[in-house]
Amino acid sequence: MVVEQEHKKTKRFALFLATCDSEFVKKAYGGYFNVFISNFGDEGEQWDLFRVVDGDFPDDKDLDSYDGFIISGSPHDAFADADWIVKLCSLCQKLDQMEKKVLGICFGHQIITRVKGGKIGRARQGPDMGLRTITISKDTEKLGLYFGDEVPASLAIVKCHQDEVLELPDSATVLASSEVCQVEMFSIGDHLLCIQGHPEYNKEILFEIVDRVLNMKLMEQEFADKAKSTMETAEPDKDLWQKLCKNFLKGQI
Repeated sequence: MVVEQEHKKTKRFALFLATCDSEFVKKAYGGYFNVFISNFGDEGEQWDLFRVVDGDFPDDKDLDSYDGFIISGSPHDAFADADWIVKLCSLCQKLDQMEKKVLGICFGHQIITRVKGGKIGRARQGPDMGLRTITISKDTEKLGLYFGDEVPASLAIVKCHQDEVLELPDSATVLASSEVCQVEMFSIGDHLLCIQGHPEYNKEILFEIVDRVLNMKLMEQEFADKAKSTMETAEPDKDLWQKLCKNFLKGQI
């Protein structure tokens, strides 16, 4: 008698890339897609890239075949009405209705806020770049699903944004805040998780962005120096951020 082994379904994820690859990122990592895969991917999974900033989107008929999605950061405003941003919002509405897992990072965090009826705009305290420590909410019942038994009191994360959530959607639960941003992380149900910072960024990526923006004369030297100084003696909590994001996307706890 031949016994057929049960084959586990290959987990499938998609990255909605809302920014263009810088020359540095292409040379150092082969593109932002690889940065995300190295942080949140695991062996045996399928990851697909959709450059939504260039109008590349998945077909609606294929959405159900995915286990989860990530919306990346972007230099564009999440409250803008460019065609691709409006289309991304429409896509996120469909994923929300399907209760698909969606991880929103920075711009993605703000897009989900917009889709769910919240308000986004320029950050009240101005642009924020550098390593920041954010305070984790005491809503440990929710965070325990992602961290396990030990939920950290705070986490260090790289920040790089000029916009923020001004008003939360009614259904949202704040999971983290900081002195400069009231909504650093929030969730809606069990299928939407939004993070204002960049859990995928490291020191080298931040420094290159700072230098590039400085060379474009879009920031002052003092601001650039201050942003870099935050990472002189400290590092982001990469392992804990990876654990959080992976457990959310893949339900590993």
